[in-house]
Amino acid sequence: MSFVTMEGEASNSKKDPVCEICVEDKSANELFGIQNCSHSYCTVCVVNYVVSKLQENITGISCPVPDCRGSLEPEHCQSILPSEVFDRWLCALCEALVLESEKFYCPFKDCSAMLIDDGKEVVRESECPNCRRLFCAQCKVSWHAGIDCTEFQNLNKDERENEDILLRNLADKKKWRRCTNCQYYVERSDGCSYMKCRCGYAFCYNCGVTAPLDSHTARCRSCKQ
Repeated sequence: MSFVTMEGEASNSKKDPVCEICVEDKSANELFGIQNCSHSYCTVCVVNYVVSKLQENITGISCPVPDCRGSLEPEHCQSILPSEVFDRWLCALCEALVLESEKFYCPFKDCSAMLIDDGKEVVRESECPNCRRLFCAQCKVSWHAGIDCTEFQNLNKDERENEDILLRNLADKKKWRRCTNCQYYVERSDGCSYMKCRCGYAFCYNCGVTAPLDSHTARCRSCKQ
């Protein structure tokens, strides 16, 4: 009786290459080679690597190995990238060619399309070509109808929403006075100029100056009304 040992056969068998990113065995057709160098990684890791770089706003993507001359280009990776990642990479490369001083983004958060201000003329009321909504090209916010840019910029940040501006315009039309202490709008129905806000602050309804009134004339010491 004779026996055949399998030792030699086992020692000559080739192991699958290992992806140095995920450290898992991969077959040769699962690997993707980096341009201009000898490194290669599994396609899943390469895709994730590209996505992570784009999230960091990096468009010139090099080999994961530090100081390696290898690089990744959109056309070289197109066959393994999801279409949305490929398109995003191309858009990012186009954006990188535009000077920082010339580009800005649609102020509506659900759009954020990149727009270009070439500085040739001063434009205020504009329409985003992507979402078709109006915005102010000077203030870089949604269109503030009924209020100019200088006045808008002087508003507190919590007063710049469209609802706040509509209320402000209504207050101007109705000639409401605003309490200089709590900023609450006050309307006088009748009576003298002395007003006391719900916050306890007293002021003249005509000029807004802090009370008290003149005790002899019951008039504001500032505007004399």
